[in-house]
Amino acid sequence: MDPTQVANKAQEVVHAVETAVVGKTDTVNLCVAVLLAGGHLLIEDIPGVGKTTLAKAISKALGLQFKRIQFTPDLLPSDITGSSIFNQKTGEFELRKGPVFASVVLADEINRTTPKTQSALLECMEEHQVTIDGEPCELPTPFLVIATQNNIEMSGTYPLPEAQLDRFMARLTLGYPNRAAEAQILDGQQHSHPVDRIESVTDANEVEQMQHVVRDVYVEESVRNYLLDIISGTRLHPSLLLGSSPRGALSLMHLSQATAAMDGREYVKPDDIKRLAPSVLSHRVIIRPEQRVRGVTASACIQEILNSVNVPAGQFSR
Repeated sequence: MDPTQVANKAQEVVHAVETAVVGKTDTVNLCVAVLLAGGHLLIEDIPGVGKTTLAKAISKALGLQFKRIQFTPDLLPSDITGSSIFNQKTGEFELRKGPVFASVVLADEINRTTPKTQSALLECMEEHQVTIDGEPCELPTPFLVIATQNNIEMSGTYPLPEAQLDRFMARLTLGYPNRAAEAQILDGQQHSHPVDRIESVTDANEVEQMQHVVRDVYVEESVRNYLLDIISGTRLHPSLLLGSSPRGALSLMHLSQATAAMDGREYVKPDDIKRLAPSVLSHRVIIRPEQRVRGVTASACIQEILNSVNVPAGQFSR
């Protein structure tokens, strides 16, 4: 498989998802790119704009097993990962796997549960395994966590800690659909939900092949230096208390590789880096309290950094 084949297959997935998620082509493309890059996705938006529909549509189009976890204040870590249950008939402990043992896991309203339960996903997202009673258990491959949180309903929520946020490759919002798209939604869901009609266009083995192709996409030295200048800028910006981690740099590079492959290219361009940086970095930085009071946002800081860093010119292919 080569980048052209990846691009063709990715477009099939995008078209399948768009039968249920209308008018959000850029968002769907980014979701597919996150999967191909081996990352995880945080969707922050108001209720009812299609966050859950997007997660279900992606899993069905990819032909992957889907599990949903509804995060609530009384949820326990074992409700996510599973636990060992004593079988009285055999006299032995048996592993009862939790809902995290799926290829696409929807962590719905993740900020409505306690930090202790949120932390149950840390090992899953970083190492693709869970430890139950001291025994490591491998998770399926590929593995994608799509977490959602409402950005206006703050009552009864627990903000995600920095360590959790840093494990999400990208954060995005869906926003309201335009009038034409909303009319199409009304027509499409009058009798049934379009997610139920989505047919898978690939499978887990082919997705793994696509992920391997993505990691082979070439990143020229000047493009790497451009990326590092942006990351360095987050650590030096006067309005930011905390800049991006090295994981953020890796996420930006891998997501840029996936985007390039989805365009049928064998190399990353600076434009890929520049376009993806806000989605990859804005949730990884912390604004100084005095700047936050003045209304300074993370997105604005990232944009300032992008405007200040020189974009390399030249040939970026091998």
